[in-house]
Amino acid sequence: MGWALVAAAEPHHRKGWLKRFDPRFWTVDFARPMMACVTSDTPRALRVDTVFYRKRDLAGLIWEAGDRWDHPLLAYETKRDFRHTQLTFRWRSGGVKPLDALHGPTLTIEGRDAGGAPRAWYVRLWNYAEGTGEDALVSLDFDALDGGFTLPGEADPVWAGDIDRMFISLVPPTYDGGDGVLAAPVAGWAEMRDIACSGSGSVLAIGDVMMPEHGLGMTNGYDDVYHLTPARVVRQMVQLGYRGDVVHYVGMSHYMRLEASGGGFAASLAGGGLNAPCAAWHAGFAAACRDAGLGVIWSLSYELFDAYCREDWKQRASDGSPALTGWEPPSTLLSPANAAAMGYLQLVARAFVAIAAAAGLPLKFQVGEPWWWIASGGRLCAYDAATVTALGSASVPIADVRGALSAPQLAMLDALGALLAGSTAALVAAARDEAGTAGLVSHLLVYLPTVLDPAAPAVRRANVPLGWAAPAFDVLQLEDYDWVTGGRGAETASARAAMVLRLGYPIAEQHYFSGFVLAAEDRAQWAAIAAAADAARRAGVARTFVWALPQVARDGFVTFDGEDDVQAFDAVDFPLAIGREAMVATEFSTQIVSSPSGHEQRATEWAEARMRYDAGPGIGSEADVRTLIDFFRARRGAARAFRFRDPFDGSSAVDGALPTAGDQMLGVGDGARRQFALVKRYGAGDAEQVRAIRLPVADSVRVSVDGLETAGFQVTEEGAVLLDVAPAPGIAVRAGFLFDVPVRFADDRLEVSRATFLAGEMASVALVEVRAPW
Repeated sequence: MGWALVAAAEPHHRKGWLKRFDPRFWTVDFARPMMACVTSDTPRALRVDTVFYRKRDLAGLIWEAGDRWDHPLLAYETKRDFRHTQLTFRWRSGGVKPLDALHGPTLTIEGRDAGGAPRAWYVRLWNYAEGTGEDALVSLDFDALDGGFTLPGEADPVWAGDIDRMFISLVPPTYDGGDGVLAAPVAGWAEMRDIACSGSGSVLAIGDVMMPEHGLGMTNGYDDVYHLTPARVVRQMVQLGYRGDVVHYVGMSHYMRLEASGGGFAASLAGGGLNAPCAAWHAGFAAACRDAGLGVIWSLSYELFDAYCREDWKQRASDGSPALTGWEPPSTLLSPANAAAMGYLQLVARAFVAIAAAAGLPLKFQVGEPWWWIASGGRLCAYDAATVTALGSASVPIADVRGALSAPQLAMLDALGALLAGSTAALVAAARDEAGTAGLVSHLLVYLPTVLDPAAPAVRRANVPLGWAAPAFDVLQLEDYDWVTGGRGAETASARAAMVLRLGYPIAEQHYFSGFVLAAEDRAQWAAIAAAADAARRAGVARTFVWALPQVARDGFVTFDGEDDVQAFDAVDFPLAIGREAMVATEFSTQIVSSPSGHEQRATEWAEARMRYDAGPGIGSEADVRTLIDFFRARRGAARAFRFRDPFDGSSAVDGALPTAGDQMLGVGDGARRQFALVKRYGAGDAEQVRAIRLPVADSVRVSVDGLETAGFQVTEEGAVLLDVAPAPGIAVRAGFLFDVPVRFADDRLEVSRATFLAGEMASVALVEVRAPW
């Protein structure tokens, strides 16, 4: 599997054209507890659905000048100048303040004035509307646009030459800017139809790369993409080459209906499992996936946003403290013993299965990471009232699950496992019942670092219960991202074997989740994630997924099959010295399309050059011929690659001299990073190309940190420097080295004539560079 991180689209990447204000690329934003979504199911139209709980709730329908949400290869261009742009649309709404009311829909424009000072303008849409407050044609000319409530008296001319973003505000009918909870939740909606943008400033370039289909699956989380349109989400997955099933985690903080409770809001048992915006968004998502040929595995976990969780539903430690995750604000874990909490989850599961059925999708459901939470200090969160009652005398104190446990304590863990298994069985049964005769494929997602924690080996009794053993679920899904990103990926194989031994699901009935990268500054972790995904595929799992789309888009991760690992590589040197007349060729692959006018569009298909060599001039004797034939046969012709020293470019030094410790800049320290890949740089400025060096010559590598040469490092098998101590932030790391190029014979035929050789004619021994096998 090949992969790359694309920081930004480059000129050679394929682009298309987008009309400004395309309905697929609007977003929504709002403050809890309200909920809203934006969907775009038909061309030139969008719809916002909202549910308000407080008098001062406000949702913003947003257009941003810069694309912050799409993959770099698919984003639209940043263009802050909105002059010479006209926008028209038909506005329809209900359940929100109408256009003609005080606090009605207002276009807030954020940017800078003609002098560069930050400014915001408030454009009352009613001033540019014809019709009624709930059904009107709105026309906006950004060259003649005024903020202000009444015009022309309060006119505040908008400078449209430097705008960051703009949003249309939607508020409940009783909005007056004051506090207070609405007597009942208020559902609202607004539509923009017949959206038309014209003028010379109305067109944007947009990335239109279509990656080849590949073998990895995509995952997604509603809590991370609720503000985007489903069409935008699905477009990214398809154009990045992901096919088959998408694992869609329905989240833990945006799907629920709420009701006022105890001065806050709690998940509601009345009116169905999903709030209206969530249901509308997922109906659009299911339809978009169906139309794109994607399936959906709907993932529901026992995790719930703590502020919305009823107190008696929470798992609790022995001191009464609730199970809280490390997210901020925190989520909590539902108690498998609490009938009301489990009944609520079953209601939610039914709702999502019904959405999938309505879209005509195959019905697939995942129970995501169900477990008994282990709080800090090894405190088991299994002492909530419902669990204590369910266990009876089997509930005994366990101060720290990491310590030696007594027989009664082990028996309690077994009983907890039975409770957990029973709850997951009931959840799957509810989903199956909703599916009816259509049938349902069940999945179980298990997070290995927690359930198989070597510091607490007994925990698997509770968190990997034998009640999960095959055939309780159709597919077992495993993830281990903390191990992978923490440099402990080698533990996965033994953990997978342990799960097979305990639960009995063979590799062919397992899925693997690889990822994720929590913070953008840690994007280097994608190397380990890609390697782990490759390892899982080689192990034979049925499906490997990358977690998750928001991180893939943020970091520019792309993957592709067909340029996988080199099938065979021998770490041996080409056996002959290269003669003076050796031929060296440097090549790229560029597609050039010429228009009738003579203009060209050029697309570079390779990020790095590929080298070709003719080593024939190195043959100086019959002994050399015999050596070459022996080496050729051992490589099976072109089948196996090997090391070759480029006679003109085999040193980090610019002039090909012996390397010094300061030849090439590898990177700068951040206080934690110890590993730096070896590279050689060609050119300068925007034209600089960075060549990855995979085959440094043993004992030739010299390293300097902050200008001082150091011996405190080792060279990894992947061609990287691993320092003994992480450099401080901003400290430069440089290196010098000799290096080889991985090559293979260009042909499966080697032809050397003894007669022509004795006559002084040189043989041709063509070699071609291969991409490094790691």
